[in-house]
Amino acid sequence: MLLLLLLLLPQEVLASLRAKCILTLERDEVHPQNYYKPGEFLIGGIVSATRMLLLPLSFNKSPLTQISLKPSTAYWKTLSFLFAMQATSKNPNILFNVTLGYNIYDNYFSTQMTSEALLDLLSEGMEANVPNYSCGRQRNTVVVLEGADTDISIQISTMLGTYKIPQINHGFDSQVLSDENPFFYPMLPAEGVQYPGMVKLVLHFRWTLVGLLAPDTENGQRFIRTLTSLLIRNGICPVLSQTFLPASRKANIIWSLYLSWRKVKVFIYGADMTSFNVGILLMDMVFKSLTEPPREKVLITTIRWDFTIYLTKKSFPLQYIHSIFSFPLKKNQIAEYVRYLNLHSFMRYLAETSFLCSYTNDVFSVKVWRRCRQREDLEAFKEEEMDPILTQDNYFIYNTIWAVARALKAAYLSRSRNTFKSGKNVKSPKLKAWQLHSFFQNSQFYNNCINGVYLDENGELVEDLDIVHWMVLPNMSTTKVTFGSLEREGYLDFKLMINQNATKKMEMLIKSMPFSRCVESCPPGFMKVAQEGRPICCYNCRPCAEGSISTMEDADKCTKCPEDQHPNTNQVHCIPKIKSYLYYKENLGVILTSITLFLSLSTGFGLGVFIKFMETPIVKANNRDLSYILLVSLLLSILTSFLFIGRPRRVTCLLRQTAFSIVFSIAISSILAKRITVVLAFLATKPGNKVQRWLGKSLANSIVLSCSGFQVIMCSIWMGTFPPFPDSDMHSQPREIILQCNEGSVTMFYVALGYMGFLSAICFMVAFLARNLPGTFNEAKLISFSMLVFCSVWVSFVPAYLSTKGKYTVAVQVFSILTSSAGLLGCIFIPKCYIIIFRPDLNTKEHLMSK
Repeated sequence: MLLLLLLLLPQEVLASLRAKCILTLERDEVHPQNYYKPGEFLIGGIVSATRMLLLPLSFNKSPLTQISLKPSTAYWKTLSFLFAMQATSKNPNILFNVTLGYNIYDNYFSTQMTSEALLDLLSEGMEANVPNYSCGRQRNTVVVLEGADTDISIQISTMLGTYKIPQINHGFDSQVLSDENPFFYPMLPAEGVQYPGMVKLVLHFRWTLVGLLAPDTENGQRFIRTLTSLLIRNGICPVLSQTFLPASRKANIIWSLYLSWRKVKVFIYGADMTSFNVGILLMDMVFKSLTEPPREKVLITTIRWDFTIYLTKKSFPLQYIHSIFSFPLKKNQIAEYVRYLNLHSFMRYLAETSFLCSYTNDVFSVKVWRRCRQREDLEAFKEEEMDPILTQDNYFIYNTIWAVARALKAAYLSRSRNTFKSGKNVKSPKLKAWQLHSFFQNSQFYNNCINGVYLDENGELVEDLDIVHWMVLPNMSTTKVTFGSLEREGYLDFKLMINQNATKKMEMLIKSMPFSRCVESCPPGFMKVAQEGRPICCYNCRPCAEGSISTMEDADKCTKCPEDQHPNTNQVHCIPKIKSYLYYKENLGVILTSITLFLSLSTGFGLGVFIKFMETPIVKANNRDLSYILLVSLLLSILTSFLFIGRPRRVTCLLRQTAFSIVFSIAISSILAKRITVVLAFLATKPGNKVQRWLGKSLANSIVLSCSGFQVIMCSIWMGTFPPFPDSDMHSQPREIILQCNEGSVTMFYVALGYMGFLSAICFMVAFLARNLPGTFNEAKLISFSMLVFCSVWVSFVPAYLSTKGKYTVAVQVFSILTSSAGLLGCIFIPKCYIIIFRPDLNTKEHLMSK
């Protein structure tokens, strides 16, 4: 073919080329693969399809690149370009009247071969690879597609950025260039956006001890740093972080972490396509070196591609694996991989039938490239043959080329309109690579490219992921099930959706997930307490404090119940508090009510006896009217106990303390008046004493009115300034809401109580001084004893009142009222009633005068 081409070329052109292309280089033995098709617009492609081992250079002769090729099964990456280019060329709606060509290079996973391919791509002619050296035909490369690893992608970006040629990456590992190179366009989101979803999966299975495994590359180091921070923030301990060289099995294994390799059941592997198998072999080596090889390890990988072919290899250590989780893109149109298709033979057949391949120096080149120029049409390709070949990765390539073709169409039409408006007569507007950037930055370019990948409202490249669970069965076979999905809720936030049918299938095929924790989980009702000097996931369990609960396992803190609720016995949920008050139907209420009724009847009976026998000497003695006042006030004070029993109301709260204080003050005032009257009566019998003019009912009434009136004034001030009101105490008792009367002013309450104590003390002193006065019906001794009982009751009331809570506080006050009333009734009136009813012989004037 070369000889034929030379004969066809005019001699003038050959002479011109010889004159221009005087640059020569020494031959190299490298044989990169290069499939190309000329066109007005060229789409460049750098693929990593064939494995190559660079041999050491020997300097006993001219340095030549010596390589050793390994058979490859990755030809489908090149096929993806060819499929897409053929489909776009045949579509009249994409680029009519414009020929679209391509230039595809295999870089052999090598940075050196990548440089060779880029130099050839950027060189204007097909002579020596020297950029900016123009000789012969000129190329118009408008975009370069690549899916290389980060290091190679950065190398490509460095060279293409100089010429402002758009670089479109359809791989998973090179997104770090997005912020550094404005001419770099990733088709897939950065790997780091799925890390929160991975953490959610770990939290779902309640794993707290994990190990991290990653290649010793920029991506791997970033994976270790980012995920370590994210795991710790979520209470998960990455107790093991292991890196390895992606091109070998060498790793700095820390054997002191022997227990970690054994104890950790879950490994998170920051894998990429080139180093995935190396990391697996490293794990196999470590597990085999352990004295007792572990079992049931779970591997969570960051890979987003189908790795069925890896699981079928005998070298894959399935004997140590329980499950593998991966996160591929949600499937829409991605076809399944055909495992038994012989791609190597198919590619050889394709090269022989559809391309004109040259293995010798062609007319424009000084290098021995293996160039394969496409024939007029790829007759070997059929539409029905395309889908079985498409796996996830070449599906990305296929759709990306379609998106590029649409962008070229939009740019071409835009240039055509501008030319038409300007009135210039130009056949085909010259479209440069740098003029495409505005079209590649359009959100429509991304949204129409790869299904499941799109730009969100913030302009961020996002994706929806499936969770694929690879289960290792007891017979060392594997089965795949879509465990769930990660649905995006924000740029760095996923919602974990679990497929319940997949969960049931997992439970049927394999036993439950392995346990990977430092300690047993804290049950609900407890909270985690960190252990000093140990990782955050190693903790003790402490019961929740009183009044708080925890509803889930491993709670970081307990939650306080609302004021009207309290924890149940297990402190796992809040239940409403019981409203507590002293009501009539409970035992304490029945007892106090019964005592109140008995004392009321007794007081009423005594009052009836005194009224019936009002003319008898014993009733007339010691001022009959004051006895009536005393009995009525005692009856009323006993009945005030009913104001304290029952649900507190506004009226009962206003009346209970004031009514009791006033009525009791009247009772004590009447007793005081009786004693003062008796003392003055005996003083009046002495000759020359002027006290006699004070004797009479006016003195007794004045004493009663003045003493009780002062209490009425104080209670009125109390009601006018700080009146009592119904209240509820939610804090004194953990399980009860105490319905009570708030006294409004505690000071006024104790002032009223203290005033009654003051009157009682004066009455006791007067009675005590008059205890030895003569007279058969002298009440001094009885009153002294009754006042002693009264004071004892109310002095003991204060500490009892302050030390009790709730309804028992009310019961203490009711008991004090009843006890003090019973003391006065029993000490003063029961002896008199006994004489009136059972000893009428003593109730005579003769008996009175004899004393």
